[in-house]
Parts: sequence; C-alpha cells; structure tokens
Amino acid sequence: MNNNPTFAVIGGSGLYAMPGLSDVSEHRISTPFGDPSDVIVIGTLAGVRVAFLPRHGRGHRLTPSEVPYRANIYALKHLGVKHIVSVSACGSLREHLKPCDIVVPDQLFDFTKGKREGSFFGSGLVGHVSFAEPFSKSLSAALVKAVREAGGTAHDGGTFITIEGPRFSSKAESTVFRAWGCDIIGMTASPEAALAREAEIDFAIMAHVTDYDCWHEEEAAVTVEMVIARLHANLSIAQQAITNIAPVIASLPHESDGCMRSAVMTTAKDSMSESAKQRLDLLVGRYL
Repeated sequence: MNNNPTFAVIGGSGLYAMPGLSDVSEHRISTPFGDPSDVIVIGTLAGVRVAFLPRHGRGHRLTPSEVPYRANIYALKHLGVKHIVSVSACGSLREHLKPCDIVVPDQLFDFTKGKREGSFFGSGLVGHVSFAEPFSKSLSAALVKAVREAGGTAHDGGTFITIEGPRFSSKAESTVFRAWGCDIIGMTASPEAALAREAEIDFAIMAHVTDYDCWHEEEAAVTVEMVIARLHANLSIAQQAITNIAPVIASLPHESDGCMRSAVMTTAKDSMSESAKQRLDLLVGRYL
C-alpha cells in the first residue's frame, strides 16, 4: 500500500477522530506560504491512506479570514494529494434546503473582501486558471452517493456564496444573496476551491446546512450554538460518508491534472523571476 495519501479531507477535528482510522501519524509541514492551520493527520481508512487537516486549527483558533489557505493546499499537494473533500457548515438560502441536510454544490460565488490571498501566483510569475466549473464533477457525484449511502439527505448541486465573516449576514444581505440566485452561504469555500484548482487538485464540498441564515421569517436567525449543535448531529453521517468514498477515490479521474499548462504561459519564461519559479516549482515546475 502506498503510504502517501492521494485523498484529503479538510474540516473539523471530528473528522480525524474517526471510527476505523488506523496507522495514524501527525505531520508538521512548512511551506513557502507559511505554516498550515495545524499538523496534518494521516491514517488508513477502508484500506486507503487519507490526510485530515482541521481548517481552523484544533480548538478552532482561526477565523475564516485568518485561515492560511495557501499553506493548507500547498502542504496537501506536497504530500501527493489529488482529491480533496472539504467539509463545512453552511446556511440555507432556500426553503427546500433544510437544517441537517447536506449540499454538494456545483457553483461558487466569491463575495469575500480581498483580505485573503486568493492565488499562488504573483511576484514574478502570473497565471490565470480556468474556473468556470469550480468543483470536480466526478468527485462531487461520488460524494453525493457516499452521503446518501450513509443515510444523509444529499442535494446534488447548488450555488455556494462565500462571505468574509466572521459575522453572519444582515437580513438585507441575506435577501440580496437569495435574489442573486445563491442557494447556500458560508465563509471558507473561497479561496480554498480556487487554490485547489491552481494546485491541480480535484475539489468537492460536503456542506452541512445548519440554519436558514436570517432571511426566513418563521425561523430563528443563525447562532453559534445552532451551528455547533447541528454539525454535531451530522457528525456520524459525515464520518460514514468519508469512509464510503475513500475506497472509490482511486477509480475517479483526476480532472484537474494539466489545467495549469495554459495558465503558466501568461508570463514569458525569460521574464519569470527565479524566486517565483522556486516558490511555485511544486505546482507548475513541470511546465517551465
């Protein structure tokens, strides 16, 4: 068995304290973009090596804007990861997406405020990655199937809007997001998904609905206690879904492989700085 994980899960601490996880080890990785949120836990699940990374750090120490997204994705790339399932809480902007349901979105709207570093590129090497379809179709389909096999109510598709946070929406904002056609709302999908694309890692989201944000006239506005309680209620489903999907990861196509070939060409090779080439060698070195 290959000891290098090709599958990773980014989420909360409950998803690496999993039944059936064996041969567990912790890995502290430094990157050109700083340190990841925490140590990366690697273990064997259903015969597959899987990496687990707590997005906000153990104990939830980092706000959505403080998460070192570039370091997290780079570290997983360094380990050899090709597929990531991101597990996160979300608010529902639609009546039919109920608390404790799970949404696997197919579109993404970035409404963050520029506080987060959203690309590996810059400072001597420019790239523009295609992002029309933000999520891996094959990984997302496998994730929907895995959630349903775990007994969860899974919705296939939807538009996920990322807000800056850490505060929740005002009613006016929530109403506008609904009018824009967004279906669920959260604080971490961007730039995580875009960075995964730049790193040529297939990416899908298991979004756990915890509330109706604050637009719903007959439901209470979201609170931290509400989010935590409903995430905990869904924890066993999330764990089982990850166990279900792990054995099929190797059979999925690696859709993002090669996607940076054209993006890197936006900077002439004789104009690329040596420091940028060294910094990005893991991501695009094979194209330079």
